[in-house]
Amino acid sequence: MQFDPFIIPFNIGLYFILIYIVVRCVIWFLDLSRPDKLRLQRGFFGIAFTQSLKEIFMESLIHRKILKTNLRLGYMHMSLAFGWFLLILFGTIEADIFGAKHLNAPYKAIFFKFFNPEHGRSGFEAVYGFIMDLILAFILSGLLLAVTKRVYSKIVGMKKTTKLKLTDKIALTSLWLIFPSRLLAESFTSGAYGTGSFLTGTLGTWLATFLPAREMAYPFWWLYSTALGTFFILLPISRYMHIPTELFLIFMRNSGIRTGDKAGTYTEVQTYSCSSCGICIDTCQLNYSAGITNIQSAYLMKGIRNSYDISEIADNCLMCGRCDQKCPVGIELSPIRMIQRRGSEAGTDIRNIFKGYLRSRQNAITETIPVSSNYKFLREQDSEKTDVLYFAGCMTHLTPGIKNSMVKILDASGMKFRFMDEEGGVCCGRPLMLAGHDREARELINYNSQMIWKSGAHTLVTSCPICYKVFKESYYLDVEVLHHTQFIRRLIADGYVKMNFLRKRVVYHSPCELGRGSGIYDEPREVLNHVSRLEKTSFEDAESLCCGGSLANMKISSRDRLKISADAAKELTRRNPDILATACPLCKKSFAAATQTRVADISEIVAEALNVGHSKKVNDSRSIILKEIANI
Repeated sequence: MQFDPFIIPFNIGLYFILIYIVVRCVIWFLDLSRPDKLRLQRGFFGIAFTQSLKEIFMESLIHRKILKTNLRLGYMHMSLAFGWFLLILFGTIEADIFGAKHLNAPYKAIFFKFFNPEHGRSGFEAVYGFIMDLILAFILSGLLLAVTKRVYSKIVGMKKTTKLKLTDKIALTSLWLIFPSRLLAESFTSGAYGTGSFLTGTLGTWLATFLPAREMAYPFWWLYSTALGTFFILLPISRYMHIPTELFLIFMRNSGIRTGDKAGTYTEVQTYSCSSCGICIDTCQLNYSAGITNIQSAYLMKGIRNSYDISEIADNCLMCGRCDQKCPVGIELSPIRMIQRRGSEAGTDIRNIFKGYLRSRQNAITETIPVSSNYKFLREQDSEKTDVLYFAGCMTHLTPGIKNSMVKILDASGMKFRFMDEEGGVCCGRPLMLAGHDREARELINYNSQMIWKSGAHTLVTSCPICYKVFKESYYLDVEVLHHTQFIRRLIADGYVKMNFLRKRVVYHSPCELGRGSGIYDEPREVLNHVSRLEKTSFEDAESLCCGGSLANMKISSRDRLKISADAAKELTRRNPDILATACPLCKKSFAAATQTRVADISEIVAEALNVGHSKKVNDSRSIILKEIANI
């Protein structure tokens, strides 16, 4: 049996990490709820298993998402991950074909050149040696980018990279040493025996001209083994634990397991799957507009992993979802951040603000809800029966042009509607959820739900994307919930309203909660295309910028908010459009303070383009037809 003491560090590290990963995965599985255990078990059979293998190849090895976002950064990650995978795969085949026996110990494939120094002189051996050198060159090219990225991140198109703790730095150094030490170990060996291919052979021949190649090779084989062993041992306590954990996460996700309202096994697996690649830092507007560089999702994940106090990090976030969209691992970053907010005192200011707001609007109420409520001053309104219920919401009341436009559009449609919170009402509950106060939010939800149910409405329309999202996801309603852009598009399609073409050049800003948060991209654009010349920007749909006015962040100053709004407005209005259109009252308010370009909600543009006479004529005709049908 071929053996040498230098393989001991590698063997220790390899068997340690294999045992650790198996034990860790078993613990995670046992900690899952019974339904999630069944989901994962079923996920290992059928199409979910195939999807997982495909995703592992495309995302964990090829890094498709990073390549699509940043070609240079994607190449760097792919060369290291996929290149290392190929080196192990082809090395195992090499040891099996050209070694003394089949089914060799793992170290035989890793250190094949040491135990077979004369391999590769001619024929198929030389061809295979060329392939192995080519793979090593591929990895080294990515490694060069990675080393340069640490001191000059712009080499891979990034503004900033993550900060590393000590164990991460040691693990990173050992990772960086693995492939150069292999190159030098194989090159010196090739130089001593006259073997090797275009990379190791050429370098070895040159080194052998002025150095004792045979004597120099052995220390580098030790360095190669030690670097591998050190990296494996540090894996569980460094950010590189994401390498094995991500594989388990992919199987869990494709099995149907999702982040809930509380921390659990799935959130823990996601936390350890974060590679700290820095993409979330680079895409965060708090970073490049406000200069806030230590609160991004990579630092949140690191803080959770290391049990740091992350209250400031968890609360200082716009919750815009840009990092969720860009995360190459597919971690549900915003839900995890929400979980960290729950149960803390961080949201007290938001709770007090909204209690004060509710009290200021209690003049329209008549009947008290249960005394045990935190909002016992709220009273129930009489619910007149209607077909369509319009809920403006807090922010829409602060931007009255939107609610006035919606009333105008609804009047023109001829539909039977009621303005649910025209004289008074309560918040939808979403801001309290963002602050982590779910119980108080649930009381508001119950109050609103009763009013909606008593109205008998079949459609609930809201102007605020935040309200839309919470009505869709957190209420249990037997009504259709529509954002006003969806509702207006339906009115146009069904002929309830007729509009003139305004001949205005318009760019559209997709609000975070409406676009990334709710997946509504097409309807707003279709409405704008109907009344104006809609032009594209560099930040369309899922790439949309946050307006900066997010209610989710109570930590940043108004000055920093204005910086974010101004930067976003500048990007959106580069071609000097007539109107910067949005579909959110908060976005309108934020942008209006940050740009000289006219900012308007889609409802305001539609109201301006409305052909009222035609709309009434159409609806009168429809009423006559309906009456005739009823008489028949």
